[in-house]
Amino acid sequence: MTDAPGGAASREDVPPQTGVTTGSLARRLGVSPTTLRSWDRRYGLGPATRTTGRHRRWTPGDVDMVLEMCRLTAEGLPPAEAAKAAKAQQAQQAHKTAKAAKAAKEHAGDGDRPARHRARSRDVTTPPAAVPASPYASRSGSGLPLGDVRQECRGLARAAVRMDALAVQERLVSAIRAHGLVVAWEEIMAPALQAVGRKWQSADERYVEVEHLLSWHVSATLRHVYAEAASFLRGTRSSPVLLACLPGEQHTLPLEALNAALAERGEPTLMLGSAVPGEALIAAVRRVGPGAVVLWSQSPSTVSMPLAQHIAATRWGIRGARTQSHVLISGPGWGRSRPPGLLRPRGLGEALDMLQALATRGPDDV
Repeated sequence: MTDAPGGAASREDVPPQTGVTTGSLARRLGVSPTTLRSWDRRYGLGPATRTTGRHRRWTPGDVDMVLEMCRLTAEGLPPAEAAKAAKAQQAQQAHKTAKAAKAAKEHAGDGDRPARHRARSRDVTTPPAAVPASPYASRSGSGLPLGDVRQECRGLARAAVRMDALAVQERLVSAIRAHGLVVAWEEIMAPALQAVGRKWQSADERYVEVEHLLSWHVSATLRHVYAEAASFLRGTRSSPVLLACLPGEQHTLPLEALNAALAERGEPTLMLGSAVPGEALIAAVRRVGPGAVVLWSQSPSTVSMPLAQHIAATRWGIRGARTQSHVLISGPGWGRSRPPGLLRPRGLGEALDMLQALATRGPDDV
């Protein structure tokens, strides 16, 4: 599945006579209907005609104009300037189309005209040289290096680049409802977050605000999923899964996704969050007695194998029946190593499978 430049819709998707509704166009472009209406109200970037009952119908020309608006805002142009440029391009295109139609009409009667006039008509209809593509243009329509991803991921990225908070939230909720949390995280949220991170690192931090917006909404969505599921966990007697970032590690979103997914499966959790000091981690293990501990590291600079091994060797419980927690080291910071006594999941789905298998075994069965 491919996208037209600047959005999920292309000119060929739009019936030439009837056009499309605002809701249909919004879904194809990856924006909210409210955004399209706002662009019409603020910048005059709306359908040229309306059907009976004042219903909006977007013609192919209208869609081209909105596609250009999306492309320009994805490049970082302010919305007002992008709208002005998109309208100017549409007016220029309309002028060229009218001029070509007039020339074609004149050409139809060339049999009765001198040869020099026929040559002039042919010159008029010669197509202009192709306009070179913008160096910021992207197959995703968002300006982000997304690669081969789901259409929902492209829509989420476009909404984030436009700083359309409402559309970002709508797409996150829709993704979870349509595909479940694991697929939504692994194939929609995580690729979009990774693309934003790569972009701002290579674009003089132009996209830092986009990463903050997207991260906040992803976190809010994951915590809402957890809060809804956790309300049914009261009274459970099983040992919780303790989740924590290693000292100095600030990236919590992958752990938040695991925390929410475990709660959905009825597993109690204890989320400690970012940059947990080593002493606090060890104290929490002794105090709580978790069935498993998941240690997240995004970067090699935050990895501490001695700490992970120390936690794995920590015994807890009453005297005479002391036991240990299973320890999962997760995240790209750990590399490909899998030291003895530690488990190494490669993603959210694999971590869930490991933890589910561990829940059916004794604490000391590693």
